[in-house]
Amino acid sequence: MTSLLDTPVPTAAEDLTLRRGAARVLLTNWTGASTVPSRGLYPHQWSWDSAFIAIGLRHLSARRAQRELESLLGAQWADGRVPHIVFSPSVPLGAYFPSPDFWRSSHAGAAAGAPSRTETSGIVQPPVHALAAWLVHQADPEDSRRRGFLPRLYGRLAAWHDYLTGPRDLGGGGLAAVVHPWEPGMDNSPCWDGPLSRVEPAAPGSYRRADLHHGEPAERPTDLDYGRYVRLATDYRDGGYADAGADHAFAVEDPCVNALLIVSEHALARIAAEIGADPAPHEARAARLTEAMVRRLWSPADGMFLCRDLVGGGLIAERSITGLVPLIVPGLPQDVVEALTATARGADFRLDDALMAPSYAFNGHAFDPSRYWRGPAWFNTNWLLERGMRQYGQFSSADRLRASMLTTAGACGFAEYVDPFTAQARGTGDFGWTAALTLDLLAARSSENDGRANGPSIGART
Repeated sequence: MTSLLDTPVPTAAEDLTLRRGAARVLLTNWTGASTVPSRGLYPHQWSWDSAFIAIGLRHLSARRAQRELESLLGAQWADGRVPHIVFSPSVPLGAYFPSPDFWRSSHAGAAAGAPSRTETSGIVQPPVHALAAWLVHQADPEDSRRRGFLPRLYGRLAAWHDYLTGPRDLGGGGLAAVVHPWEPGMDNSPCWDGPLSRVEPAAPGSYRRADLHHGEPAERPTDLDYGRYVRLATDYRDGGYADAGADHAFAVEDPCVNALLIVSEHALARIAAEIGADPAPHEARAARLTEAMVRRLWSPADGMFLCRDLVGGGLIAERSITGLVPLIVPGLPQDVVEALTATARGADFRLDDALMAPSYAFNGHAFDPSRYWRGPAWFNTNWLLERGMRQYGQFSSADRLRASMLTTAGACGFAEYVDPFTAQARGTGDFGWTAALTLDLLAARSSENDGRANGPSIGART
C-alpha cells in the first residue's frame, strides 16, 4: 500500500493544474442555478452535495456559491425539512430512479408542506448547510451583506434544525434520527445491514434501477438491498412523509448526521451574531446535542461512535467512518478525542499509512474496497476527518491526509469514490464534491504556505 509519507511535495504548477481541473468539473456541472453531482448518474440537485459544492465553489465565485444554497433552500418544505433531491423538470423521468413520479412530493407530501410547484424527494440528508452558508459568507462578506444572503437564509436554516431536533427526535434522547439508509448519505454501509434485514424488499418488477446504467454492478448496492430501499421509501411516501407517531421499520441515530448538525448549529450561532440575532439558543442547543451524542452513541470499548438502532434497540456493532466524523465537533471530552484519534490511526482505518480512510473498517467482516460505502474512500468524509484532526492539533496526520487527498483527486479524475488501497477510480467521474473539496484543500494549503492566518473557525479553519 502506498504510504502518505511517500507523497511527493507538489509544485505550484501541479497545484494550478489540479485547481484548473477541479474548476472545469464545477463549471461543467453548473446548470445555471445549481450544480449537479455528475452529468450522467446524478442529473438533479442533491442536498449535502450542494453544501459541499458551495464550500469549494466559494473559491471560484462566492456569488455562485450563494446561489447554490439559495436554490436548494428554495425547495424547503413548510415543516422545515430540506429534501435530499430537488428535481429538474428538464431531465427526463427515465434518467434517474427514484424519479419525481415515484416520490409524488407535491401530493403525497402536501400535509407536511411540500412545495406545490417544485418536485422533490421526501427524505433528507445530513445538515451541512449552515456550515456551508457561514463559510460562503466569509469568502466575500461585503457581497454577502449587500445581497442580504445570511438574513434570507437564517430563518430557513433555523427551521431545518428545528425539524431535525423536533419531529426527527424519534428516540426521545435529543438526537436526530434517520428513517432511510439514503438519509445519512452513506447509503450502502454495513451499519444498515442489521436494521434492513427486517425490511421486506419491494418486488423486483415494481421499480427500475437507473444507477446500473452508469456504474458497475460490483460497485453498487445489491438488488436485495435496493429492493429494501424502495420498500422503505414507498412506505414513507404512502404515510404522507410523517415522522413522529409513524411506524418506522428503519430508524437509526447516526453519528455523522448528528455531528454535522452540531457543527452547523455552532455556525448558525455565528450567523445569528452576524445579522443581529441572539446566538445563545444555538450554542445551547449545540451543547445539548453534543452531550446527547456522547451519552447515546459513544462506545468506549470500540474507541469510536456507533449508530443506534431505534427499532431493534442498542448500538450497531459496525465500525464505519461515520463513527470518526464527530472529530469535527468542538469541545469533545479529552478522553473521547484521544480514543478517536487512536482509532483513526489504528488497524481499522490506518490514517497514517492508507491513501485515505476507508468508509468501513479495513478489518471489518463486510469490507469491500470497491462496493458503494462498504470500504471505498470518499472525499467528503475524509475532508471532514482532516478538519477534525486539525481542530484537535493532529497537524501531522491532517497534513498527510490532505496531501494524499489532493494527489488522489487528480490521479482518479475527480472520481466519486476510490479504492483505498490503489486509488483506482470507482463510481462516476467528474464528481462535484470531489472537485469542490479539492479546491478547498488547495486554498487551505496555499494560505498556509503564504503564511496567512486563517482566523477563528468551526472545525479547524474557515
